[in-house]
Amino acid sequence: MSTAAQEAKARKLNKHAKYETQAFSRCEICGRSRSYHRYFKLCRICLRRLAHKGDIPGLKKSSW
Repeated sequence: MSTAAQEAKARKLNKHAKYETQAFSRCEICGRSRSYHRYFKLCRICLRRLAHKGDIPGLKKSSW
């Protein structure tokens, strides 16, 4: 988490949400909340960066 707003939201996430819809996921690397992949727990940008480096086993760029 880099900005103060993201840190405040992270502190808020640690509390138990009153309703299930209030809980939202964030990328484990950068803290981004949009375009989040639940399976990898990463946003699309971090997922792409790690896939290009080869850090995610079994994931490769497709072409057809």
